[in-house]
Amino acid sequence: MQQLGPCLDQQWGEERVRDELIAGWLKIRARQGGIRLRLNRTQREYSRRCSQHNIVLKARQVGITTYVAARFFVQTITHPGTLAVQVAHTPESAESIFNIVRRFWEKLPKGPRKGALIHSRANVRQLVFPLLDSEYRVETADANAGRGMTIHYLHCSEVSRWPRDAAETLASLRGAVAPQGEIVLESTPNGAAGVFYDEWQRAEETGYTKHFFPWWYEQSYRENGSLEKLQPLTREEQQLVERYGLVEEQIGWRRKQWATLRELAGQEYAEDASSCFLASGECVFELEMIEKAAAEAGRPLQSQDNGRLLTWYPVQEGRQYIIGVDSAGGGSRGDYACAEVIEREIGLQCAELRGHFPPLELARRIVELGQSYGQALLAVERNNHGYGVLAHLRDMEYGNIFEKGGELGWLTSAASRPAMIENMVAVFMERPTLFRSTRLLEECKTFVRRADGTAAAADGAHDDCVMAMAIALVVRKEDAGRGVRKRGLDVGSLKME
Repeated sequence: MQQLGPCLDQQWGEERVRDELIAGWLKIRARQGGIRLRLNRTQREYSRRCSQHNIVLKARQVGITTYVAARFFVQTITHPGTLAVQVAHTPESAESIFNIVRRFWEKLPKGPRKGALIHSRANVRQLVFPLLDSEYRVETADANAGRGMTIHYLHCSEVSRWPRDAAETLASLRGAVAPQGEIVLESTPNGAAGVFYDEWQRAEETGYTKHFFPWWYEQSYRENGSLEKLQPLTREEQQLVERYGLVEEQIGWRRKQWATLRELAGQEYAEDASSCFLASGECVFELEMIEKAAAEAGRPLQSQDNGRLLTWYPVQEGRQYIIGVDSAGGGSRGDYACAEVIEREIGLQCAELRGHFPPLELARRIVELGQSYGQALLAVERNNHGYGVLAHLRDMEYGNIFEKGGELGWLTSAASRPAMIENMVAVFMERPTLFRSTRLLEECKTFVRRADGTAAAADGAHDDCVMAMAIALVVRKEDAGRGVRKRGLDVGSLKME
């Protein structure tokens, strides 16, 4: 085996070698008995796109856990000195994963099993290969996971369902991974909250490659009943057929699952990477309008500072701009600070700054942003950390800061907050295509009205972009008479260049 690897590496490359070994040697348990692991659509796509750090959002049982186990197992038995670790959310799931891995070894050709791959222990969910100095472990998620180890391949399974202190557990495991180690965070969705949701939202910032696999990637998800009963298709079903090429057997299967699981169906069998995160409470913004905005949004013209600053429309001469700012403390694990740049006349989103910035750094950044947009009007929320930001702005002598009642900044209070949110909702309903940021639109999906009537992000979700945009829009409304206005301005007249 050790002689085979280098030869194949030269011919096809490491990724091709690994998948060839998986398909040629590894067996899984299926309904018809033990069969070779032939890669399905999900597994092939993951293999093609995966990087050193990956996060996977998926529907149930599309084959990712099995493929990652196979991938790491091959690495363990072909690279001496390797430690691969898979971490499950329950002991039962850990045992199930370990059974997959143990079966890989048991069904290998007899020669390698009696030679280099003889193992010294196959209990407590460990396979130790003393002649290779390699080891494969499957553990459950707890605060001590990973301590004292040097992990080369780490798979965290069903992270959204990890027990309490999930963030501490994940931090412990990450701290154990070698500098060049491979990490896979994987889960079905489980609400717009928690460590997995936060990791998915921050993936671009943290450098993780995002993978999304909807339910129709699994070929067995089909219903072979009477197809004529499906007609006519609902609007939602017709969109799935047109967008993704689903066939009637798949639509029939979907109807059955949705009738059984009802509101949980979209979570268990994800269809898109945003609505599958179910939020508690009624969404403040119309989901149909959010989807319409997302369809028109397009990619930003420019992305700077690892995606923290996105620009869709640069400054244009003769036009005026407002920047709404929602401040934060600056800690890497807390809320984000956000600044939304809009064109004054129609409210078009032009740029967005979002990151973990302490007050002084945020002040510097929004001054630079304001200057780049022709001395834009800075509307900084003066609550909490906003006081510090405004103090720094005074020291920097920025000359165009919104004030009300003789005080600099915008005050979000129990009286003003409902009005500013409803104003943004009204603008969104009238002109959803004014909004360009996918980060903002994702937050809109998890911005809910709670039982007490207040509107805020769902538990574990963020609303920094929403609040910054709401500030910009309400200041635009209150400050409508300020400065020169250009009548008849439309989105089409602004240039992305």
